[in-house]
Amino acid sequence: MSQQGKTDEEEHIDYERKGEVYKDLVTFLKEKSAKFSENMSKQEIRISEEQQKNQTDEVLKKEQTDVVHKAMSGIDKSKLEKNPVNFGKNQMTRRLEPSLNWRITVNGKDRKSSVKDSQEEKHGGKLEKTRASISPGRTQLLRKSADKAEETISESSSESEEDEEPPDHRQEANADLPSEYWQIQKLVKYLKGGNQTATVIALCSMRDFNLAQETCQLAIRDVGGLEVLINLLDTDEVKCKIGSLKILKEISHNPQIRRNIVDLGGLPIMVNILSSPYKTLKCLAAETIANVAKFKRARRVVRQHGGITRLVALLDCAQNSAEPAQSSVYETRDVEVARCGALALWSCSKSYSNKEAIRKAGGIPLLARLLKTSHENMLIPVVGTLQECASEENYRAAIKAERIIENLVKNLNSQNEQLQEHCAMAIYQCAEDEETRDLVRLHGGLKPLASLLNNTDNKERLAAVTGAIWKCSISKENVTKFREYRAIETLVGLLTDQPEEVLVNVVGALGECCQDYENRVIVRKCGGIQPLVSLLVGINQALLVNVTKAVGACAVEPESMVIIDRLDGVRLLWSLLKNPHPDVKASAAWALCPCIQNAKDAGEMVRSFVGGLELVVNLLKSDNKEVLSSVCAAITNIAKDQENLAVITDHGVVPLLSKLANTNNDKLRRHLAEAISRCCMWGRNRVAFGEHKAVAPLVRYLKSSDTNVHRATAQALFQLSEDPDNCITMHENGAVKLLLDMVGSPDQELQEAAAGCISNIRRLALATEKARYN
Repeated sequence: MSQQGKTDEEEHIDYERKGEVYKDLVTFLKEKSAKFSENMSKQEIRISEEQQKNQTDEVLKKEQTDVVHKAMSGIDKSKLEKNPVNFGKNQMTRRLEPSLNWRITVNGKDRKSSVKDSQEEKHGGKLEKTRASISPGRTQLLRKSADKAEETISESSSESEEDEEPPDHRQEANADLPSEYWQIQKLVKYLKGGNQTATVIALCSMRDFNLAQETCQLAIRDVGGLEVLINLLDTDEVKCKIGSLKILKEISHNPQIRRNIVDLGGLPIMVNILSSPYKTLKCLAAETIANVAKFKRARRVVRQHGGITRLVALLDCAQNSAEPAQSSVYETRDVEVARCGALALWSCSKSYSNKEAIRKAGGIPLLARLLKTSHENMLIPVVGTLQECASEENYRAAIKAERIIENLVKNLNSQNEQLQEHCAMAIYQCAEDEETRDLVRLHGGLKPLASLLNNTDNKERLAAVTGAIWKCSISKENVTKFREYRAIETLVGLLTDQPEEVLVNVVGALGECCQDYENRVIVRKCGGIQPLVSLLVGINQALLVNVTKAVGACAVEPESMVIIDRLDGVRLLWSLLKNPHPDVKASAAWALCPCIQNAKDAGEMVRSFVGGLELVVNLLKSDNKEVLSSVCAAITNIAKDQENLAVITDHGVVPLLSKLANTNNDKLRRHLAEAISRCCMWGRNRVAFGEHKAVAPLVRYLKSSDTNVHRATAQALFQLSEDPDNCITMHENGAVKLLLDMVGSPDQELQEAAAGCISNIRRLALATEKARYN
């Protein structure tokens, strides 16, 4: 039965071919699977590229061999064998071959090095160990350096953004590599041969490529070329050193290459080359150091290996000449050596420790002497170094002593925009000091600064110039000069369409200038109030501090105050009291004082801000002395309106003011005493201040050396003395004797307040005696 069924099934099977026939399994899979077909196509392309590359390598190898053989054809081979390049201990023991997988292979050691870099720069750790690819000599050198105790002096807080570790850029695996990449890798192989002529030819050939391109830079690094170039610096062959440094100088513009050079121990060797008798070598080493020392760890390595002292010595290279120093300093070669030294010092001077090292090495007098030259290429790095160092007070004193300001002012008239920028920035740094501001004016520096305001194309220079004008405007004599040069009108024109760096300085300068009535009128007539008020909505803290000061200065003039009020400027100032930055809060509170004083209906205006009075009172809980002083000043003006005084009393202003009474800060003492004096005008606030122990500390204010504190305190004590208990407290704390001395003060307000307070105390004493006898 089953056999019969099987026969029936076989009879129904169709053995005829219905599909296509494929010659092999691969063809069949490619036809049926799109994924398999795609992978096979990529594999074929990869094989084709590899074959093409191998052919290119063979052609290049033949070309390079022909070049080397041709160059060596006229040279005695016996000499070459006797005079190989002397690598010493740093001879490379293995040859690094170019890898096809360079694009997709991530170097784990590079990653670890980057992590160590970040940790080292944050915590000031020891120098990290070198990679295994460094030769034994280099490893030994760096191990000695690592064994030294790390200095604990912190780096400057103004380090550049380049201190951050940059990503290690590598091209995508599918990216096409240019032929230059493979050619450079072939040339690196010839650098390792140990033959002087072949090495020099390979170095020269490598310089024919565009080393500014990242592809060429990474080609040198990926095949181990950096190790070879750094090892060449340890040879006795000057030509090899020069060729190597010329290449390192070009490729060290790449941030990742810089870190690789430091990792491989290149900086200590370059520092040693700075003592070479060959000026070309010293120039190239200094320029390369200038490129590499763009991040904190590199700057630290330069200092630790004596690089700062040697770089400063390059500035004085002219004195080694047989000719007099003053005449030979202008020689071309000497100028170039000094220029390169200044360039490296410029990069190194971004950290506090290096600034101190430059000063101790005697760098300031040498920089001052070089500042007298007429070579602009020299002046730019010299002024740049002074600009960086002038942020320290010690340097500013030395700059004045060396009469550097005069030459900075002189170079403001140069036609070189970069030189003008750095001179203006140096003046900006130095003008924190009043004497320096006077020197800038006496040497005629204000006029060129004012004229440079008209050139707005170069924003970096404009920021430096406006910064210098801002700091110089702190002196009233300078403000008068700027008004003569019509700089105020120009500054108002710069309030719009400028970057924040410029705006901060422009508004800062206007804030100082508007302390004078004439300048406030100029700003108003030039339409400056509206752009100033519009800047109150920004988020830049430095800009907000300056713009609030400028608006507050303008609000002193009633006509300007009308414009500010119409533009809703007071509300914007009030909202800045909520800013998290204490400097912004303080500046906004100071600006509100003239606004309240000069508003037509100040009381109603203040009450119109919902929650505004409560916000002001709560600011008395701040820990910042400047915020407290400014808020007390604002409360003094708010309390002039009885209704507002009642509101802030309900919000607990009396206990909060009393809590601040035990302070030694004279600025806070003055404004606190004024606020207490005003708040005594409502209800039983006089009694409340006595209950909260505010009277006895106020008596101690009379021992201050500040007359303003005396006046405010005497007025507060006069108001408080209306309460008998407060009079007793004053008498017990010795107020009468102190007040008697102030009755003879030339200050009339102080006289009246002191006399009134003594009168109240005496009246209470008489009443007490009368009651006793009765």
